[in-house]
Amino acid sequence: MNTPEWLKPGLYGAVIGAVFVGVVGFTWGGWVTGSTSNDRAMAMSRDNVVASMVPVCLDMARSDPARAAKMETIRAASTYQRRNALMEAGWSTMPGTDTPNRDIAQACLAELEL
Repeated sequence: MNTPEWLKPGLYGAVIGAVFVGVVGFTWGGWVTGSTSNDRAMAMSRDNVVASMVPVCLDMARSDPARAAKMETIRAASTYQRRNALMEAGWSTMPGTDTPNRDIAQACLAELEL
């Protein structure tokens, strides 16, 4: 089979161009794969749920009759133990759940005025 003289450089140019466009698109163009976009969407939704639950945590903290004692316990805990102290206080356990949420506890701790 005889191929035209111009076909070989044309095919090489098309392949090199496709590789170049792919590399540029994924590095600088903002292109992502389906799994990366899914991971980003899951992280965004988790962050939004945590942000929407912080007011519930703060309201539970405000309305707790033993607030002063629990706040003192949280203040007395070391910096890296405060999240666990807040979880033990029960303020990061959302209504309808049995266990406290670590992410909500961390966000609520940031909003509490210690």
